Amino acid sequence: MASAARTASRAFLRSTPATSSFRPAARSTRFAIPTNALRTSARRGYSSEAGSEKPSSSFGIWALGIGALGAAGGAYLYLSGDSSPKGPFVPTQADYQKVYDAIASRLADETDYDDGSYGPVLVRLAWHASGTYDKETGTGGSNGATMRFAPESDHGANAGLKTARDFLEPIKAQFPWITYSDLWTLGGACAIQEASGPTIPWRPGREDRDVAACTPDGRLPDAAKDQRHIRDIFSRMGFDDREMVALIGAHALGRCHTDRSGFDGPWNFSPTLFTNEFFRLLVEEKWSQKKWNGPTQFTDKSTGTLMMLPTDMALIKDKGFKKHVERYAKDSDVFFKEFSDVFVKLLELGVPFKTEDRFVFKTSE
Repeated sequence: MASAARTASRAFLRSTPATSSFRPAARSTRFAIPTNALRTSARRGYSSEAGSEKPSSSFGIWALGIGALGAAGGAYLYLSGDSSPKGPFVPTQADYQKVYDAIASRLADETDYDDGSYGPVLVRLAWHASGTYDKETGTGGSNGATMRFAPESDHGANAGLKTARDFLEPIKAQFPWITYSDLWTLGGACAIQEASGPTIPWRPGREDRDVAACTPDGRLPDAAKDQRHIRDIFSRMGFDDREMVALIGAHALGRCHTDRSGFDGPWNFSPTLFTNEFFRLLVEEKWSQKKWNGPTQFTDKSTGTLMMLPTDMALIKDKGFKKHVERYAKDSDVFFKEFSDVFVKLLELGVPFKTEDRFVFKTSE
């Protein structure tokens, strides 16, 4: 039943015209689209729990640190029962597909988070781990996973992301050869694809760094600011106006929390599905400043249940940004294509890859 529901959901999204104004009829305070309605209970033979794979009777796997391999993110020697060395373990696309599958399985099984999905917070982790890049100094970015350490983990923009890091720990335990840097970015790519979003080609090769590589506070966007701030933050990473708008389209997923950012609420009625509704609502809905004892944010006049941030509203106040908002609102295919391209770029900023090959992962059925 769940498999049929997921298939029907994806078929609906793909058959909906590019100018889709899809919004679920149910508008509860949780805006939840049950995750089990989008996932199948039939898995492809992978485990959903860390450490549950049974070792072969003819093999013992011994982890021996031998220095990081660029594309492998670490290396281990596989030893047979007679202890004869089998050589360094270099992960293949099939190995990374297993990691993807394990993340997808955990997303389907663990539904005790916002609106029934951890997916949006995994996207935010990948985004914030990558969005610290500075093109002038070559520092920051996804290469390092330095959010593991204070003070970076305590930066205001990263509030709540311990939830995402903890969610991926069982995956790290199951696949100890993958670096945190690769795991976090792969988790973001997986979450987008599993939310019926665009394909996110991904490549490995990031290496973890220590606390000395932590970036200073202030490199991530501040939602309370205006278009000048958006351009300052994103141009530091090397993005143009079109790319900036596309990346902010990640607000298609998730919601804000008063105990983290101070803001509250979801951007659209389907916060666990990746769509172009964020842009459509920006253009077509009427927004007014919310009257409450909190930071400035905006609410829709139709239901009073959605919200937009000051940086979101800046996208339709600025002519350079607005033309792209309107393009994405009218054509979800264009948004999906351009978002995929720029999200891949974001995840790769500053990474000294040793391969040009990117992997495209199969989604869960």
